[in-house]
Amino acid sequence: MPPLKIFITGGSGLLGQYLNRELAKHAEILSLYNSHIGNTSNFGGVKVDIRNTEELKSIFDSFRPGITIHLAAVSNPVIRGAEYDKQVYDINVRATENIARLCDKYNSRLIYTSTDLVYAGYRGSMLKEDAKLIPVSLYAETKLMGEQKIIETFENYIILRTALLIGFGLNHSSSHFDSLFNNLKSGRESKLFTDQFRTPLSLQEAARIISELAVKDISGQIVNFGGLTRVSRFDVGEILCRLLKCSPALLIPAKMSDLPNYPAVADVSMDTSKLKDFGIFQKQLEVSISEIIAERE
Repeated sequence: MPPLKIFITGGSGLLGQYLNRELAKHAEILSLYNSHIGNTSNFGGVKVDIRNTEELKSIFDSFRPGITIHLAAVSNPVIRGAEYDKQVYDINVRATENIARLCDKYNSRLIYTSTDLVYAGYRGSMLKEDAKLIPVSLYAETKLMGEQKIIETFENYIILRTALLIGFGLNHSSSHFDSLFNNLKSGRESKLFTDQFRTPLSLQEAARIISELAVKDISGQIVNFGGLTRVSRFDVGEILCRLLKCSPALLIPAKMSDLPNYPAVADVSMDTSKLKDFGIFQKQLEVSISEIIAERE
């Protein structure tokens, strides 16, 4: 039986590079990058701007993926002006619609990473997939529009509303967790939000779970894609500080209002029981953070 073929956009990004490593264990993958090659060079890396419809069509025509995992997006939540807004729309919405159409044409199941930030942040905690949607940033708004384009195009999809991802960036990529870890290890202070709550998931766990979803017979589903524990970034810092045996005095409480123009969302923690219904189980947050540390040390 020929190996499963999986096409990944955003393959050199924060999650993409972990996903490349995980999926290559049981599938033939073709991983796309744009600005930075990352580890895609080890996984059939192809440089393409996802706004280029003809190049994408050529890839689908030659590679014929059974599954397409669409990670590529402009993810900065802060609005920068009209020209930047157009770029965000073209990448997060129009390119997503085009990829959905190609998936439909070439019979490729689409796994799309959306965001927990599509939810209304004032409606309570541990939200289910049918909770009220009020995206307050351009990023979240365009990711939700991407969801709608997919749903309008065909039914062979899984939409993952992705929580805060924690862990170390590979190669050129970096995350807030990198900065926090490096600060604590060096004895430097870190300011962390105490007034935003999410259900974070480690990058290793995220890659593993997507790999498990890819081989399951699931389609037409919107799924909360996060961890088990509702926490603030400050709470994450406390766990990391405890595991590293650092002084808790290095953690400085901060509020979202301290950042000018920051699109504040108070609580988008998610109920992820749908993953359990599909036979997928997450690790406890402290266990995941311990594994993240072990990978670095």
